[in-house]
Amino acid sequence: MSASKYYTEEGLQKLKDELDHLIRVERPSISAQIAEARDKGDLSENAEYDAAKEAQGMLELKISKLQELVHNARIIDESKMDSSKVLILSTVKIKNLKNGAAMSYTLVPEKEADLKKGKISVDSPIAKGLLGKKVGDKVEIQVPAGIIPFEVVEVSR
Repeated sequence: MSASKYYTEEGLQKLKDELDHLIRVERPSISAQIAEARDKGDLSENAEYDAAKEAQGMLELKISKLQELVHNARIIDESKMDSSKVLILSTVKIKNLKNGAAMSYTLVPEKEADLKKGKISVDSPIAKGLLGKKVGDKVEIQVPAGIIPFEVVEVSR
């Protein structure tokens, strides 16, 4: 059994939608491909049949993993979280003390990270360095480019 993973309601719904699509659309499609390949005759030299069976095995593995994720998923209850500290689902505005650049990120579960939307994984180096900090705190964070000093300018939900 795997450990619980935390999701927002939106993130969990995306997982459920993907699982539903795989079960209702992809699985019947692969079954049809196998049946079509089987109808073409000798299975020992049928590359289409082998490819379809391989695809079916990969699909079933993916379905199994998603079912496990959904089963062990936990929804984050924001109402019980301290809004004065940087925590998961916090939107934090930070200032790079080296160059004065200001950035704003929302810390989200790993599967929901999307840098284009300003959502970074709570497991990323920057997020790990910011967790538990409050407005005005200064922190030095180790990133691939080296150590960067940041100041927490604002924390919101």
